[in-house]
Amino acid sequence: MAMAFKMATTGMWVTEECKNSFMAMKWKKVHRFIVFKIDEAAKVLMVDKVGGPTEGYEDLKAALPVDDCRAPTASRIRAKILYATSKDGLRRALDGIHYEVQATDPTEMGFDVIKDRVK
Repeated sequence: MAMAFKMATTGMWVTEECKNSFMAMKWKKVHRFIVFKIDEAAKVLMVDKVGGPTEGYEDLKAALPVDDCRAPTASRIRAKILYATSKDGLRRALDGIHYEVQATDPTEMGFDVIKDRVK
């Protein structure tokens, strides 16, 4: 699989798959959500899970790991720092993000919170 990379602020590279998946979700509406992850060994930001057209909020919650970032209370401090500092690089690589919900606890990403944010 060939990948083109863009530099994120922390030295992590954002894979072309991230951008392609986001554009497919944005323009073609083929994905309901995308969960990204950092591969520390490879120093890349990559796609972890893509939600299909029939998947919803509960599927998104189930796709988030309980012991790594994207579930911060159980995450390692180093991982929290990597995710926090890589977020801006990913956001810049994905053209057209209008809303952002940052949750440091699962209760901060409830469906009601997300609905209120995107109104």
